[in-house]
Amino acid sequence: MTVQRNASITRMLLACVVIISGAYWAGARWGQRQPIGVAAVQRSAKDVSAANVAARDAALTDEEAINVRVYRQVSPAVANILTKATEYDFFMDPVPVEGAGSGFVIDDKGYILTNFHVVQEAQSIEVVLGDQSRYPAKFIGADQRNDVALVKIEPKGKHLVALALGDSAGLQVGQKVLAIGNPFGFQSTLTTGVVSAIGRTVQTSQTTFIDEAIQTDAAINRGNSGGPLINSRGEVIGINSAIYTPTGTTAGIGFAIPINSAKRIAHDLMTDGRVHQAFLGVQTISVAGQLAEALDLPAQEGLLVESATKGGPAAVAGIHGGDRVVRAGMQRIAIGGDLIVAVDGNKVASPFDLNIILNRKRPGDTVTLTVYRGAKKIDLPVKLAERPGS
Repeated sequence: MTVQRNASITRMLLACVVIISGAYWAGARWGQRQPIGVAAVQRSAKDVSAANVAARDAALTDEEAINVRVYRQVSPAVANILTKATEYDFFMDPVPVEGAGSGFVIDDKGYILTNFHVVQEAQSIEVVLGDQSRYPAKFIGADQRNDVALVKIEPKGKHLVALALGDSAGLQVGQKVLAIGNPFGFQSTLTTGVVSAIGRTVQTSQTTFIDEAIQTDAAINRGNSGGPLINSRGEVIGINSAIYTPTGTTAGIGFAIPINSAKRIAHDLMTDGRVHQAFLGVQTISVAGQLAEALDLPAQEGLLVESATKGGPAAVAGIHGGDRVVRAGMQRIAIGGDLIVAVDGNKVASPFDLNIILNRKRPGDTVTLTVYRGAKKIDLPVKLAERPGS
């Protein structure tokens, strides 16, 4: 019995050794193949994920599919622009001020377009891209009159997604548009709408305006400023800049700077470091109605030239400034100069009208001024120059 029991125990031990050895070698061989197995699992997970995305995409309507495609394409290049500045309170104590807006990458070197008012007076600028990567940014320059600014980040070898710039000249009312920005700090927010109107001139301050503005009903709020307005092909057709609102939040009327204007400004800044602006060289006052009658002017409205910059385009062309000063109420006016009533056949009744026309010109262009000199109406060609300090 004892011998049989010992033999039985021996056989059991040998079997256990064989099982353990088999398990060891199987485990070792499986362990050697494990990375290949993990890669296969990862590939399988990616395939499942891609299949899930494809399935979700297949369930979209045509309208939804455009929104999803454009968002995926554009959002990585939309920037959250964070600024810091210092202001002073009543007691002249420094008060830190933080601001935020939007922008978008226009090339792989790191140039970013935004609004001037987003980065105005900023002492430091930080850019957060769609993948949450953060970069310090450098202010390159701006066209304050058109509220366009250019900043730059250093990608440091990272490939940046840059947005394609479209053509704003061919826009039509009713065309689908999408806006991506950071309203109230909510990064990469998408809103959609249509082009509500084109060709409007919107005055945004005493000295700034949006010429040939794109009006849209896509929701635009504080923080959207500087972000892209995009067509259904994913091309930028405008820079979201202003809203009309009685409450401070969107009322369905937003305005964007046409991208064709912004492209010209960006090109000037990237190549020359400054914006080339046309300069006429006159100081004028708007006259109309009773004031025109009181001054015995030959037209009911126009721009009375008080002075012409010495050596400037207008003076060289023979435009006359005032030769005596009169008081009209609380105002002192230099009279006796030419009265400009049109530029290239377009009536001008205020300095704002003149600024709009000059904004569409380049240094070296020639314009024709229609003026009254006394009772005589004459046309004078003027070759525009570069605005000093522009």
